[in-house]
Amino acid sequence: MSIKLYGIKNCDTIKKARKWLSEHDLAYQFIDHRVDGLDPKELKQWLEKLGWEAVLNKRGTTYRGLSEQQKASLNATTAFELLLAHPAMIKRPLLVTEHNMVLGFNDALYTEQLLSS
Repeated sequence: MSIKLYGIKNCDTIKKARKWLSEHDLAYQFIDHRVDGLDPKELKQWLEKLGWEAVLNKRGTTYRGLSEQQKASLNATTAFELLLAHPAMIKRPLLVTEHNMVLGFNDALYTEQLLSS
């Protein structure tokens, strides 16, 4: 099974997800948005599958730094543009396999998605 984990290396939730994957001896590729960049085609797939509202992290400092006008005008198109320009606003982690995408870290959900077969 191919597993990709997207996020930012110093994020605490990313650290938890990486630890969980390692503890369960699951090989994965880690893609750091800040270091490796963000593929617009992948971002588009994530938004189509998960919805821009789910992918956009409204708790982070980057989102809080947006103007009120930017926040008020958010829609699928403007969210795509903002996330492409500011990948730190993508909710983390995003785990991608051949069959599914899991947004955020949850031990039970990771177990269900990755260990139940």
